[in-house]
Amino acid sequence: MKRLPSAARQTRIRERLAAQPGVSVSELAREFDVSEMTIRRDLGSLEASFQLQRTHGGAVLSERMMLEFDYRDRRAQNRSAKHAIAAAARKLVRRGQRLILDTGTTALEFAATLKDAEEITVITPSLAVASELQHAPGVEVILLGGVIRRGSPDLTGPVTENCLELFAADWAFQGADAIGLDGAIYNSDLRLARVDKIMRRVAAKSCVLADHTKIGTTALARSGTLADVDIFITDHAAPAAALKRFGRLGPQIITVKP
Repeated sequence: MKRLPSAARQTRIRERLAAQPGVSVSELAREFDVSEMTIRRDLGSLEASFQLQRTHGGAVLSERMMLEFDYRDRRAQNRSAKHAIAAAARKLVRRGQRLILDTGTTALEFAATLKDAEEITVITPSLAVASELQHAPGVEVILLGGVIRRGSPDLTGPVTENCLELFAADWAFQGADAIGLDGAIYNSDLRLARVDKIMRRVAAKSCVLADHTKIGTTALARSGTLADVDIFITDHAAPAAALKRFGRLGPQIITVKP
C-alpha cells in the first residue's frame, strides 16, 4: 500500500470514526503502514482541531464531529427532492423582501438558492443558514439570539421567541419534521414548535417545505396545520389523496419533480 500524506491519512481516520465507535493506534498503524508514533501525531492534530477525543490507546469522534456527520447525513437524505423544493420556493422571492428561514436541512437547501438574491433580508435562528449566506453580497443576515439546541446548529428558547417579535417579514419559509394526514404540522422539539408559530404570526405569508417522506407521520409537538399557511411545496412522490385533503384546508399546493 502506498503511504498517504498526513492530511489524507487524517481524513481517512475521521471517516473511520464516523463509521465505528472508536479506533486504536495499533490498528491504524498497521492499516496505513506507518509507525504508532506517526499515528499518535495524527490523532494529536485532529484532537487539537476538536475533531476527535484521544483515549487510552486510540480515539473516538468528538461531539462536534458527530454533529457534523449527522447533519451532513440528514442533509443528504432525499437531497434531489429537497433541491427541487428549494428551487420552487426561490421563485416566490422578490427583490427587497424580508424572509424568515426556519431551521432544518430543507431550509438550508433553500438558503443556498438565495446567494444571488438582491437586497433581501434573511432572519433566522439557524447557525447553518446564517453561515450559508454570510458572504452573499445581496443578502443581509439577521441571526436571532437564543440557546443552542444540543445536537443541532439551531437557536431556540424564550430569547429566540422575543427576538422574533421585533420583526415584520414578507415570508416565513419553514420545514416540518412531520405532516399528519389531517394536515397537522409537527416538530420533534416543543421549543422549535413555539418558534414556528411566532414565525408565521409575524410574516405576511408563510410557506412550508417538506418532501414526501414527512407526510403521514407525526412527531412530538404540533405547531399548527396547513390551514395556517399560504403555500405548501412538496415533491411529486407525495400521496395524491393526502394532497387533495391538504388542498381543502386552503393552502396552494405545489409539487415538484426532482
